Amino acid sequence: MPEGYEPLDDEAHLASLGYKQELSRNWSGFSNFAISFSIISILAGCFTSFGLGWNNGGPAAIAWGWPIVAAFIMVIGFCMSELVSAYPTSGGIYWWASKLGGPKAGYYTGWLNLIGLLAIDASVAYGCASFFDTFVGYYSDSWASSYSLTRVFIEFIVILALAAAINIFSSHLLAVLNNISVWWHVIGSIVVVAILWFFLKSGAHHASLSDVFTKTINNTGFFGGHTSGWGFLLYVLPLSAILTQYTITGYDASVHLSEETKSAANSAARGIWRSIFYSAIGGWILLLSFLFAVQDSDKVSEGGGSVFAIFGQALDPKVAGLVVLISTAGQFFCTCACMTSTSRMFFAFSRDRAVPGSQYWSRLNAKKVPVYAVIAAAVIALLLTLPALVKVDVNGAPVPVAFFAVVSIGVIGLYLSFGIPIFLRWKAGSAFKAGSWNNGSKYRWMNLVAAIEIGVMSIVGLLPTLNVGVPWVDGFSMKYVNYAIIVVPVALLLLWIYWHVSVKHWFTGPITTIDSATTTTDPEPEPTTT
Repeated sequence: MPEGYEPLDDEAHLASLGYKQELSRNWSGFSNFAISFSIISILAGCFTSFGLGWNNGGPAAIAWGWPIVAAFIMVIGFCMSELVSAYPTSGGIYWWASKLGGPKAGYYTGWLNLIGLLAIDASVAYGCASFFDTFVGYYSDSWASSYSLTRVFIEFIVILALAAAINIFSSHLLAVLNNISVWWHVIGSIVVVAILWFFLKSGAHHASLSDVFTKTINNTGFFGGHTSGWGFLLYVLPLSAILTQYTITGYDASVHLSEETKSAANSAARGIWRSIFYSAIGGWILLLSFLFAVQDSDKVSEGGGSVFAIFGQALDPKVAGLVVLISTAGQFFCTCACMTSTSRMFFAFSRDRAVPGSQYWSRLNAKKVPVYAVIAAAVIALLLTLPALVKVDVNGAPVPVAFFAVVSIGVIGLYLSFGIPIFLRWKAGSAFKAGSWNNGSKYRWMNLVAAIEIGVMSIVGLLPTLNVGVPWVDGFSMKYVNYAIIVVPVALLLLWIYWHVSVKHWFTGPITTIDSATTTTDPEPEPTTT
């Protein structure tokens, strides 16, 4: 596709895929990058899921694990960039799978993607509520002393409602917010890093290189808490990778907004890999700054491995409050962007009649926003997070097991949905008709590596993160269970039943919303490679 935007080019490309232009195509390439960068949100994932890395490996697992896992995610991103360049549609991931593997592949991919997006909505909004509550607590002792999960859940509902309202009333406002969000994340991260390096409270010091890059921790209760041996290496340590895998996700938003993006075949492809690349670098710097600010690792563990424990040790309360405020705002931007991405996927999947009640979820309001899809996304995210109302302490430390479970569901759902079309593209080989942005012959190893990494991390996401979450261990209770092991298999079972009982008899994959006579062939650009 050409660099300069010509409406006919995008609309002709979309028409060749069977769809007429319904959504407003007013997003620039930067706005497309911005929404993925906002959803990845290092001000969200690095802060809220830090405990996953700390409790399952400690500083060394975070310091070394982040760049290693990020490199694999970069490969996944390149594979998806190639696919969106060829097929820039709002339901892209589901559409890719249908095109390359048939209706059944598209059906499972679409549902996995939708489940993952809904879980990400829930996790980011709940994290934002938790951080907002803590922020207020830094400036009000009475607020801090009266902390309750019910209050946080009410704040969570308000944040979901605000994000839904913003999504419903203006697509243009969303684009503006996402552009602002990019600079908030960049400048905010720089401010947080500067505070942690140059504004520690009196008497505080920075940790040594050895403490950051070699110290290991096992707070899971598995293998006697030891940080050596095969059990630690093959079970506990991989759990820490969820920190990176969760934070650097949601970049499929560039795909879901492709029908609203100018010069989508190039802009959406760049939006994916650039959002991953810059987030990987910024996130690593941010996490290392957290680790170097640790004063007492044992007390961080006593605090559940949260960043709040680090800030409490290293910063004056008012300064810590500023850091938490920066993160909270970033998480709110992220929540709005997540809901945008989810609603567009909901719309596209419903447009192809793959979701019960599709006539509602695919309906656009006067501003060309899928309003009912936005509302449904908010309500489902709320229901998915209800277990967070149950208080969970491990050895006296608050551990957000329900939050981590929702994180795992989001990671598994999204990455499995990415993995299916990536693997199918690998199988298609030279028969795949590449778009203007592609990986050339490198797809042969890149797609295979990406599919294997996704398979491994999907299994890791189902594993219990605490030994008391295993039924045959003394002290077991359902409140400690990583309920991803329940939600994901049950969802897959229901999808399997639904497919065999009903869907396979009428579902034929993506439908066309444009007459074949008016469909034009998209231009044949000179391919470029990574």
